Amino acid sequence: QVQLVESGGGTVQAGGSLRLSCAASGRILRINSMNWYRQAPGKEREFIARGTSGSSTNYSDDVKGRFTISRDAAKNTVYLQMNSLKPEDTAVYYCNIFVTVVDGPTYNYWGQGIQVTVSS
Repeated sequence: QVQLVESGGGTVQAGGSLRLSCAASGRILRINSMNWYRQAPGKEREFIARGTSGSSTNYSDDVKGRFTISRDAAKNTVYLQMNSLKPEDTAVYYCNIFVTVVDGPTYNYWGQGIQVTVSS
């Protein structure tokens, strides 16, 4: 019922910036909450950022002050602005959103994942 497409990943030098996008499409009534996770090689997937429909946000200590989660409700798109990137930020990044669908309940969806590589 809902599809998520991530974009904006790539390779950047340390200290640089990237903005990830996660566009949701389908029978969406509203996005209730949004999260970003990442998984580095050989490590478990970890939470990094959360935003709610009430505009509150929270971040993991690793990214606090450098990353910003936001969304464009009209476009059903969630963003992750990443600044001051470090080599240890290299990972596959996943968006994760809770969506209430039209005439239906709330579901949890994951994006397909997108690679971010930070070179030193």
